[in-house]
Amino acid sequence: MKAISVCVGSSCHLKGSYDIIRIFKELINEYNLDKEWELKAEFCCNNCRNPVSVRIEDSKPYSVDVDSAEAFFKEKILGA
Repeated sequence: MKAISVCVGSSCHLKGSYDIIRIFKELINEYNLDKEWELKAEFCCNNCRNPVSVRIEDSKPYSVDVDSAEAFFKEKILGA
């Protein structure tokens, strides 16, 4: 199973990490990906000056905000 990790450290929490987790959960369910993708929380990716940090597998952290979360998911997870 592949993993998407969302930072929930203090800075990312204040920037909306739990909203991004909610959006990703909804999209995983909408596209029936729950058997392929696991959503995880991660504490501090040392990327605090940027929007919320998101990793796909062992990637470098991507910076994602609430407004771009769905587009990010569709591009990186769905390949659309």
